[in-house]
Amino acid sequence: MMPSMTEIAQHRQAVLTRLQAACAAAGREPGAVRLLAVSKTFEAEAVHQAWCDGQREFGENYIQEGVDKIARLRELAPGGGLVWHCIGPVQSNKTRLVAEHFDWLHTVDRLKIAQRLNEQRPAHLPPLNVCLQVNIDGGDTKSGVAPHEALGLAQALLALPRLRLRGLMTIPDPVDDMVAVHTRARVLFEDLQRALALPDFDTLSMGMSGDMDAAVQAGSTMVRVGSAIFGTRPSKTA
Repeated sequence: MMPSMTEIAQHRQAVLTRLQAACAAAGREPGAVRLLAVSKTFEAEAVHQAWCDGQREFGENYIQEGVDKIARLRELAPGGGLVWHCIGPVQSNKTRLVAEHFDWLHTVDRLKIAQRLNEQRPAHLPPLNVCLQVNIDGGDTKSGVAPHEALGLAQALLALPRLRLRGLMTIPDPVDDMVAVHTRARVLFEDLQRALALPDFDTLSMGMSGDMDAAVQAGSTMVRVGSAIFGTRPSKTA
């Protein structure tokens, strides 16, 4: 059952309170970390309810589902200022959908995908904001560029004018000391900031419901939170 507008608003405000507390504990400004509401598998109406509570940035893992939801929200919230982030893996046959419909992509880890996105981004849209997905903890089966290869890939992306390199994204496996893992990502992020000297390289997409506090302590600028806002995630059958 989809949660009510009141429930979504209450959940979102609880997440924002937790986020502010984490910022305070880390000695950071209250607005230093953006909340990305992960709406995958939830209906467009749930997104609209979060929008009514003031949420503007939404993350989708499943590309076609996200495209359908984007179209529906144009009807439910016309001129509503929604910003759509693709945070799931992207295969070559789905790059056009991402390039044509999303504002952000967090999971670039191959130059081939970046080149296709660049070629397919419509001229009437601003450049697609992209983050490099980094396999910060070295999992053998996980997506993401290796940390030592991140600078080379980032430099290659600078030659693609329809993309705007914004930062890094990580999804480390849970461990006892999440702060240490997240700190490795923040150090890499800062190293790339110095090497690239890009004014818009400002986003470290790091932390979800379970490790949000540790991510904020380590320096995240954007946390990705889904079920803590929308409730129990429905099963995906498509």
